[in-house]
Amino acid sequence: MSKVYYKSPEEVELIRESSLLVSKTLAEVAKIIAPGVTTMQLNKLAETYIQDNGAIPAFLNYNGFPYSLCISPNEQVVHGFPGDYVIQEGDLISVDCGVIKNNFFGDSAYTFSIGEISPERQKLVDITQECLKRAIDKAIVGSRIGDVGFAVQSLAEENGFGVVRELVGHGVGVKLHEKPEVPNYGKRGTGMKLEEGMVIAIEPMINAGTANVKFWSDGWTVTSRDNSPSAHFEHTIAVKKGKADVLSTFSFIEEVLKEKR
Repeated sequence: MSKVYYKSPEEVELIRESSLLVSKTLAEVAKIIAPGVTTMQLNKLAETYIQDNGAIPAFLNYNGFPYSLCISPNEQVVHGFPGDYVIQEGDLISVDCGVIKNNFFGDSAYTFSIGEISPERQKLVDITQECLKRAIDKAIVGSRIGDVGFAVQSLAEENGFGVVRELVGHGVGVKLHEKPEVPNYGKRGTGMKLEEGMVIAIEPMINAGTANVKFWSDGWTVTSRDNSPSAHFEHTIAVKKGKADVLSTFSFIEEVLKEKR
């Protein structure tokens, strides 16, 4: 899909339905994520939940990806394989999820802090989540892609963190990845103009150290080059006048985590 696919209000509502199912799936993950749990256990739970809700895991077999979730601990940035990794106290675990429901895609990611984490890691998580909020604030009619990227880059770099360049946000809805690309860096006032009907996934990927990454031989897993911890948060949003319409939500996750404390 080389052109931007502009969505009708009815299509936006279908994407919202898919995105909210992603949000609820991540909340199911939140219920069991804890020290001693394997990342494969999270994957199996999510896959079953998505299918039980009449949807398809969007990542499963996408370009050959063999799982329903991307689960990326600590220095893994994105696209980590679920497996026999046993979650530890102090870990950061990025969980990225997508679904297809009624032929429309939703996509969202959340980085879970496991138990007590170091102050450095806490700052990384807080700043990455704030980067997402600031980027969403810029995702309105009349802004440009560069405004969104600048919002992420400026805050992350002010705090001494590295902004991953090789991986970007994207249009979403009819396909998992559509035009336009939405980088987490950029110059204000540059790039494609945002218009009503655009639906994009904004997803800051921020490293505590270097911005540079390395790609594993499995063809998917990406880690920070200096093995510093990384955080990743993602929402699917519809571009609107004045204020973006956030189609996914972290509220279900946050309710679960609050109950677990």
